Amino acid sequence: MALRYLKNVVTLGLDAGKCNGCGICLSVCPHAVFTVQAGKACLVDRDACMECGACACNCPRSAITVRAGVGCAAGILAGLRNGTEPNCDCSGDSPCC
Repeated sequence: MALRYLKNVVTLGLDAGKCNGCGICLSVCPHAVFTVQAGKACLVDRDACMECGACACNCPRSAITVRAGVGCAAGILAGLRNGTEPNCDCSGDSPCC
């Protein structure tokens, strides 16, 4: 089971209409967020995304978007660094939402 950071705040998006089913996202994702079904990538575990950006950087069709380094991964790291609860300040107005 992949780690969970903060539920339902990941900035990951997938435009299946742009996807050509190449599977590169499966190869580069460290948390198995993607699968390929019927020739298109699908998000199978969106909340496992750590927002590293590897999928978006390697997608040849720009079908994947993610705001790398601004969401939950940054919130978890800040919490660990500061000795506080993980928090990406997802109040609806912050850039990670």
